[in-house]
Amino acid sequence: MTQLEGELQQRVEIPADAAELAHRIVEIASDKKANDIVMLRMAELTTMADFFVICSGRSDRQVQALSGAIVDELREAGVRPLGIEGRASSWVLLDFGSVIVHVFAPEEREFYGLERLWSNAPQVVRVV
Repeated sequence: MTQLEGELQQRVEIPADAAELAHRIVEIASDKKANDIVMLRMAELTTMADFFVICSGRSDRQVQALSGAIVDELREAGVRPLGIEGRASSWVLLDFGSVIVHVFAPEEREFYGLERLWSNAPQVVRVV
């Protein structure tokens, strides 16, 4: 085992509010009928976020609706995104700091393959 592999295997403490936020995003996406929702624990692999939530809409319109619903419902709870990318496209990225949300149209999700790219990240939740 290399030193890097050993470091990656060490458990990184994640603040409870990051995990709660990620789970809440999964709930919202599920309530709004997102497809194939995956929550990945990223803390041991990167410093960019503790969790990724990846989900799909059936069309560009649903991608927009899903990302809008996540932002709106969290805003009501006092949580605002640090950034939003791709509002008018088939891949919307919502940056909540400790949680990054990727909402894809099916073709883009397959093309970019974030689950393959981050295959070392443990899946915390998968809603099919």
